Amino acid sequence: MIPPANPRAQYESHRTEIDRAIARVLDQGRYILGEEAAAFEREFAQYVGVRFGVGVGSGTEALHLALRACGVGPGDEVITVSHTAVATVSAIELCSAQPVLVDINPHSFTLDPDQLPAAITPRTKAIIPVHLYGQSCDLAPILQVAHRHHIRVIEDCAQSHGATCRDRRTGTWGDMACFSFYPTKNLGAIGDGGLVATDDPQLADNARLLREYGWRQRYVSEIGGWNTRLDELQAAILRVKLRALDADNARRRHLAALYDELLTASPVTTPPEMSYGQHVYHLYVVRCARRDELQVFLKERGIGTLIHYPVPIHLQPAYRGRLGDQGSLPETERAAREILSLPMFPELTEAEVRQVAGAIQAFR
Repeated sequence: MIPPANPRAQYESHRTEIDRAIARVLDQGRYILGEEAAAFEREFAQYVGVRFGVGVGSGTEALHLALRACGVGPGDEVITVSHTAVATVSAIELCSAQPVLVDINPHSFTLDPDQLPAAITPRTKAIIPVHLYGQSCDLAPILQVAHRHHIRVIEDCAQSHGATCRDRRTGTWGDMACFSFYPTKNLGAIGDGGLVATDDPQLADNARLLREYGWRQRYVSEIGGWNTRLDELQAAILRVKLRALDADNARRRHLAALYDELLTASPVTTPPEMSYGQHVYHLYVVRCARRDELQVFLKERGIGTLIHYPVPIHLQPAYRGRLGDQGSLPETERAAREILSLPMFPELTEAEVRQVAGAIQAFR
């Protein structure tokens, strides 16, 4: 069976260094907000290209804290997309704010900047552009609209570690940026984890206070806060894997190029790389009008696939009819019917890519 993702293979690639890092943490005896977390925050912020990193418990909590740090609260509106992991909308609702969902560009699968002006109201406090599948949003026009209306921009970088937009890495454009280290991400922990990145010292300070009860002095809360911390074990593991991130992304790009070549004139449409940025292929997502049939066909041949995401958020049971009048999202709904994520991870072999592509070419 060829799996769609394989975090165990990633561990095996770095087993010696990861085991050594874990042993170091266990020997040090401090397991929360110690030297490893502080070092990873510095190293990852430097990698992204910003001054500050604040490690938290998950990507969802990174979004939640970033929104709170930017002052988003009850009665505010936050614009994002329906074609995303539900975590994006969940984080907005954790602030008691109202999600406002707009349609996507059908080629990048990311927020369509042309949809923004009509979605802005006097209550709009923030925009969350979601960099999806490893492809950046087109951030320049999004920032233009946001600056014109004095709206905060919080980048959702959960799937874009190392991706670029106009020669700048994702995470350097908005007021804040949020990363997930879920095990299948381009930079994945062996457990959960997240990070808020920013160039703004005040926003960084807000996020640090919010992640641990509002403490600056232990046991004394300056503001109301929560408990969401990146633990030392995950930080140590991520420090090891961060050193390999660029090489792993290059491998993903190589495999994607091979898929592109082998799937020419096939029953699927391959994902284009947008002219404004470099894709890092967290996922390799094709489109097929007979997607469900193709997924069954591949499963019967030992090829695992996934759908990211099968039901747009505005149509899910928890949200249907509850988000107000969102208008029509035709590209979002069409994508949900057609997309399929093929196997993609750095340890995938070229022979396995050829096997997947050959099976797709045989689907008629």
